[in-house]
This record gives sequence, C-alpha cells and structure tokens, in this order.
Amino acid sequence: MKTHKEKLVIVGSGPAGWTAAIYAARADLQPLVFAGRAAGKDLLPGGQLMLTTEVENFPGFPEGIEGPEMMGRFFRQALRFGTRVVTEEGVKDQSDLDANHGLYQTFQNVQSIDLSFRPYKIVGDNGFTVYAETVVIATGAKANWLGLENELRLAQSGGGVSACAVCDGALPIFRDQEVGVVGGGDSAIEEASYLAKFASKVHIFVRKDRFRASKAMQSRVLGNSKYEIHWNTEVVDVLGDSAVTGVTLRRNDLDDGDPGQIEHLPLRGLFIAIGHTPNTGFLGGQLASDEQGYLQLPNPGFTATETEGVYAAGDVADPYYRQAITAAGMGAKAAIEAERFLAEVA
Repeated sequence: MKTHKEKLVIVGSGPAGWTAAIYAARADLQPLVFAGRAAGKDLLPGGQLMLTTEVENFPGFPEGIEGPEMMGRFFRQALRFGTRVVTEEGVKDQSDLDANHGLYQTFQNVQSIDLSFRPYKIVGDNGFTVYAETVVIATGAKANWLGLENELRLAQSGGGVSACAVCDGALPIFRDQEVGVVGGGDSAIEEASYLAKFASKVHIFVRKDRFRASKAMQSRVLGNSKYEIHWNTEVVDVLGDSAVTGVTLRRNDLDDGDPGQIEHLPLRGLFIAIGHTPNTGFLGGQLASDEQGYLQLPNPGFTATETEGVYAAGDVADPYYRQAITAAGMGAKAAIEAERFLAEVA
C-alpha cells in the first residue's frame, strides 16, 4: 500500500478545518485534508453547518447564507491555494476535483492515528496511510439528537428543528412564536434564555422531575411566565411536513396504559439541547480530554496540544462557544502555529 509523507495533515472539514487549510496552503505547506464522509461514521464533510440552512451571524454575509453553500465556498477557497484532499481514489487537488460538486464527494475518514512518535502515522479508509510532520485535529462535535425520523429531516431542510439557538433562534420564523427546548441541563437553559428574547413563549421539556442545571441557571426560568416547564416529559415525534407545526409528548411518570400520557402541543420550532459528542474516538485517548471527550489545550489562547506538532481547532476543543466564527479563528491559529513549528524544526 502506497504511503504519503506530508508536512501537515488536517483531519476534519468544518470551518476550523478549511480555515486551517486556507492559511496553511497560502504558507506553502501543501496541506492534506481528511474531510470525512457524507454518510460517514463520524465526520460530516463541512461539519455541522451542513445541517444549518441559514447562517446570519457570520461576518461578510449581510443577507445571510445557506450553511452548505458557505462550507462549499470554504472548500473551493482552500482548493484554490493548493489544498489537497483524500478521496476514495487517493490524493486529489483542484485540478482533479469538481469544485462545483462541493462537499458531497467521496472523501475519506481517518480510522486511526499513531501519535507515539513523529512523523505521525494516519490511517484512512481502506488502509490508506499518511505520515505527517504536523497534524491539526478539527473534527468538531456532533449534536446529540433524539433520533426521531422527522427531527433530522426538518433540521436538514430548515423546517424549524435546530441544535443551536444562538445560530438560528433569531431567524424570522421563530419570532413571536411558541418554540420548544429539549433538555434539562445548563445548555438547555442557556438555549431557552436566548430564545426568550425572540419567541412569544418557550416550552422546556425535561425527562425527569428536576433540572440537572445549576441553581443559578434554574433561577432564570423558574417562576418566569415566559417559560413553561414540562416535567417528566419526552418528545416522541416532531409534527409537520415542510415546517414544524408541533410535537407529540409522552408523560413518563404515568402508567403505560394511561391514555392521557400522550398529547400534542402546537409549536413553531424545536431546539435540541441534550449535549454534543466530540468526534475524538479515532484518537484512542492519546490526547488529553475532559470527561465529555473534548480535547484540552494546555496553553490558553493557543491550539497546541501536549503532543509536539499536534494542534486542535474548533468545536472538538471548544465546548463553550461552538460557533463557526470561533472555529474558523482557531483554525487560523492552528495553521500559523504549525507553520512556525515546522520552521523551527527544519
């Protein structure tokens, strides 16, 4: 099996990954990107923005832009400056790829990586192997979903299901409407608090009879008429064809035979706030992480991990902001740090 030796390999293709690629390519590092698969196990080419229909808070797009279109532009810009990507057919550059086809090509995932010594061994699908002097981990974090059939369909189509209130909550479709938030932790209350600025009412669906959130966070919503809290309640279906019209709820503190445990509630939007799962499984615990799996960076303000020549950028190392703009900023930092590291060890 043919192997490749690279100055910089970027794993992941969201805002952090493509920004790192743009900066690295312009620095003549000829970065190689493992972008992931559209129907892949972990990585989605383009990241979570591929599930966001309208992006209004990224500078430079005053009229807003579709998430997949934005990521397609990042992709084409990275290719323009010499970024290469790993496809099922091997390494390809701009001359080999249909850039207009965007992020629905046959890219590869990373199956494993050996960070025990440099150059680092990276194995993709079908045994494709690369050795890299530096690596940027930009694999992001997947929003946890309920797993309902109509949920993801309406999330992908822009029909009113979202996993990010800060990203989508200010959209006109949610203003002065009743919306729902699923979750009982700090993140759920953060989402609900943000939505309350725009929605007429925010329903919070909590599986148990209490919040997991801190007391300080709970005080934001308890006793406030802008919120209605549904204890012991699960969302079991999302209603609507082209747009959310409501949800089907099940009370889980009643006997299974009680017909009153199922009810339908009209809503215009549903926000899922049951956490995120960082895409770090392929690392095999070789980099320091918190209990949720987010990579921990030893030096605040920098993207370098504890392993020489390995950097982490975007949501995979950021459980707090999780925004496209902050991910892009970290991607730029990672590329600059990698460039300077390579100059020092040359």
